Amino acid sequence: MEKNPVDKLISKRVGWLADGGADSGIAMSTRIRLARNIAGFPFPIQADADAAKAVAERAKGAVESSGVLKRHIAIDMENISKLDGGALMERHLVSRELLERPMGAALLLDEDETLSAMVNEEDHLRLQTICPGLRLFEAWEKINKFDDAVCQVLDIAFDPTLGFLTSCPTNLGTGMRASAMLHLPALALSGQVEKLVQGVNKLGLAVRGIFGEGSENLGNLCQISNQSTLGESEEDILRRLDAVMRQVVNHEKNARAKLLETRENFLLDSIGRAYGILKYAYSITSKEALNSLSLLRLGVDMEIIGSVDVRTVNELFVLSQPAHLMKHAGENLASEERDALRAAIIRGKLRPVS
Repeated sequence: MEKNPVDKLISKRVGWLADGGADSGIAMSTRIRLARNIAGFPFPIQADADAAKAVAERAKGAVESSGVLKRHIAIDMENISKLDGGALMERHLVSRELLERPMGAALLLDEDETLSAMVNEEDHLRLQTICPGLRLFEAWEKINKFDDAVCQVLDIAFDPTLGFLTSCPTNLGTGMRASAMLHLPALALSGQVEKLVQGVNKLGLAVRGIFGEGSENLGNLCQISNQSTLGESEEDILRRLDAVMRQVVNHEKNARAKLLETRENFLLDSIGRAYGILKYAYSITSKEALNSLSLLRLGVDMEIIGSVDVRTVNELFVLSQPAHLMKHAGENLASEERDALRAAIIRGKLRPVS
């Protein structure tokens, strides 16, 4: 019997949580998505079963024949469980919209999870790349090659004036959403996050939670992305976004230095308490785990805690999520059972290697 492709994925470490180089302690990952539609077919929200199937065949064929995805995995969303869908969302591979629109929906991705395509989400194709650290231009080069290869095979809906035609008018033009996942615990401890969000919004950028639009800001993680897709080139959008991201990174660095200089005991106590909870708790909620992992990661990044590897902390941000816990257990779990299993997994990961 062929192995469940989702099981195959989650048996491996998340590729985009690897060391991202300079500033990866603050900028955890970079993601770029491109929305594309096939000319002559209705958008997914208006498509009937036959149209959705025809789009899926063309889109999947184009992605597979492009040769860009190496050792790729193909997942038909109609054939997976709700639990598997949740695990894919926790790994930032699918959106909630794709999970809610299973007719003709599919996911194709590389085994290392850094390059993927959603089929029949809000648009016929959502091409995505995600990589560790703050690497907007490197990510753009990678997704642009993928886009070129796919567009050579498909007749893509494009207007000389408006650019790429998309289901939602806010994506018209480039069809590009670029973002970075930033870890900002020192700004949070200093009470400066709200001020930062207001400043970023005034610059025409969006600030969202860990799982995108409408999600809660947990673990002091936020996504900053462009809102404008029309009237600018992709390179101009990325340059503006990169400049703002680097300013935010510097603000977080300065906040960390100031906390260490002026409120050292408060900083050490916050980190120490979080570490103690994670290391010794026998029941912990998802929210408490994420917020405690955030402070532990801050301690590791600032070299206050030297006994924990940052990659381990990064992995726990994903492994402690509900769907991953239940996949680990091999069954659906009640809330209290998840809290106990989460605590056990975290204790095990933080136990010193003898």
